[in-house]
Amino acid sequence: MPRTASNWALVTGASKGIGAATAAALAAQGRDVLVHYGADADGAARTVDACAAAGVDARAVAADLREDADPLLAAIDEVGGVAVLVNNAGVAADGLALSMTDAAFALTLQVNLTAAFALSRAALRGMLRARTGRIVNVTSVVGLHGNPGQANYAASKAGLVGLTKALAREVGKRGITVNAVAPGFIETAMTAEIDAGAFQIPAGRLGTPEEVAAVIGFLCGDAATYVNGAVVQVDGGLFA
Repeated sequence: MPRTASNWALVTGASKGIGAATAAALAAQGRDVLVHYGADADGAARTVDACAAAGVDARAVAADLREDADPLLAAIDEVGGVAVLVNNAGVAADGLALSMTDAAFALTLQVNLTAAFALSRAALRGMLRARTGRIVNVTSVVGLHGNPGQANYAASKAGLVGLTKALAREVGKRGITVNAVAPGFIETAMTAEIDAGAFQIPAGRLGTPEEVAAVIGFLCGDAATYVNGAVVQVDGGLFA
């Protein structure tokens, strides 16, 4: 990947799972990586080591996105802006709508959507000056198709799709692309108790974080210059 005004990528929720695999994939492309984590400092350190093994600079940045994204906004400024932003961090606070609390709904939107907007706005300032940049939002098939007991999660992930499409139209003329990836059932902590056979996934298995990261890596690379405003489902054919 040719170096631009900034060679940095920021991946949120990168201490494990899809975020960690994405950080490693971007490092393999030659990107320096800001590795965000909420509470798992050890996991973030492992991700930093994996990125550094590719010969790039990698730094862990702690931020509680339930409160605000301020530490990450500061980190973006410290490295002179980022050329790639992957909004991957997410939480789930499941429950049927009639019994769901306002706090559970607001928390999920704060982490999954509001923080992504704040970081996108900050990253875009530098991208617009450089006239290049990549933003990838990690949504979910739940945001596209819904799921009982996840009204808050579905709303937040559907909001990411709307954010993706609006930003793609706003900044596409400046050499910046904004896309989304919608994973299905992936082998992460959130799906540890899921039986793949119960969902009739055509692929016959759960996906891996690395398979999602490969799609994100493509969208962040030079080969995806003409892909903008897309939502790519990575679900093994679940919603084919």
